[in-house]
Amino acid sequence: MLTLFAVSPLPFAQVACADDDDDWRRLHHEVEAGRIKPLSEILDSLARDWRGDVIDVDIEKDDGEILYEIELLGPEGQVVEFEINARTGEVLEIEGRNIQGMKR
Repeated sequence: MLTLFAVSPLPFAQVACADDDDDWRRLHHEVEAGRIKPLSEILDSLARDWRGDVIDVDIEKDDGEILYEIELLGPEGQVVEFEINARTGEVLEIEGRNIQGMKR
């Protein structure tokens, strides 16, 4: 049996830096302006093509492009990371083991 524990970020909210708040505001502004796709749309797209549960989401900036880095836990316990262009929704890279075992 696999048990996953979630930790609420609320107790740590007090130690967040003002820069972090500014980053999140900018990110939300980019989504609202239509310059990047919302995370929900990206996750829906992944769920159509891949089996697995989301275990981690990071947002990175690389060469001026905003990227979603999403890790899925597959049906056989494999962890696969997807790097997705936040502007286009294009999957740029997939890393992990037994990737084909997660394809729908």
